[in-house]
Amino acid sequence: MGGKKRKNDDSDNDEGHKKPEVKKMKREELLPSMIKNKEKRSEIHAKLKRQKKLEKRSKQKARDAAEKRALELGEEIPERMVPRTIENTRELDETVCKPDDEELFAGNDADEFSSVLKREQTPKILITTCRFNSSRGPDFISDLLSVIPNAHYYKRGTYDLKKIVEYAKNKDFTSVIVVHTNRREPDALLVIGIPDGPTAHFKLSKLVLRKDLKNHGNPTSHKPELVLNNFTTRLGHRVGRLIQSLFPQDPEFKGRRVVTFHNQRDFIFFRHHRYIFETREVKKTDSKGKKDKEGTSETGPERKAIARLQECGPRFTLKLTSLQHGTFDTRGGEYEWVHKPEMDTSRRRFFL
Repeated sequence: MGGKKRKNDDSDNDEGHKKPEVKKMKREELLPSMIKNKEKRSEIHAKLKRQKKLEKRSKQKARDAAEKRALELGEEIPERMVPRTIENTRELDETVCKPDDEELFAGNDADEFSSVLKREQTPKILITTCRFNSSRGPDFISDLLSVIPNAHYYKRGTYDLKKIVEYAKNKDFTSVIVVHTNRREPDALLVIGIPDGPTAHFKLSKLVLRKDLKNHGNPTSHKPELVLNNFTTRLGHRVGRLIQSLFPQDPEFKGRRVVTFHNQRDFIFFRHHRYIFETREVKKTDSKGKKDKEGTSETGPERKAIARLQECGPRFTLKLTSLQHGTFDTRGGEYEWVHKPEMDTSRRRFFL
């Protein structure tokens, strides 16, 4: 009986030694979300966040030191890790334009925008509204008139859109822009190329007028520079040329105005800025504590050219819903491309 008791005692001691190890493992695997005490949970969360920040900073310092060492020794700079994003992991598309695509460049010379883009014809834009205008519509149109040079506003009245297109043809307009409103809010843009099309219908969202922007700038009457980003496919190339035909091709750099259409995940973000270059004194950070031959410190102000931006407005986002051959025709018109819900099969599938 005594021997059996000793065995039990020994086993109890072994279990007692094992229990703290199990507790330690549990503490290491413990997540902040598993802690019920709010103060303790927030404390551990802040501690983990601080630790991650320090690790990230140390990795960045090590990478910068390795790059600096490679530059000093004349070796190859180690490649930086590229993060995986939805843009660089997009689905393969056969219609992506290539720089050596001769067929694409041949088509550019014969499309509807070639006369404007070759400066054979100056762009002249007619801007109008739908039949039921809104309270924010006139403010948005006045902002568009200040952005697009040689743009003219005409009241819609009771005229049909086909008659407006015929009038624009007779008056030598190159494009017609129709601002559609719903519930007193502009929600769509219709851009019609004159005289042969095409007609693009965009959904308009996240509109911020110039007067609602904080510390906004007032644009001058100079012709702006145009920046088009990420229009990579055949469809995106065509939409980009349609947007490009709205602006003159001889920008006046004195005005320091930039109009940007940035395509990201088939959303076209519009921004309007003024820029200025300034020279500022920046403290040197590389030569801390170093001294030259005379014994004076090398640390001192360094003059650098810095670019500053000031947003002029408006600010909005466009999404293409359809592209139609020729001018506006809802009954007999042929569509080049129409967006349908069935086409959104993946988050990594883009059309522009």
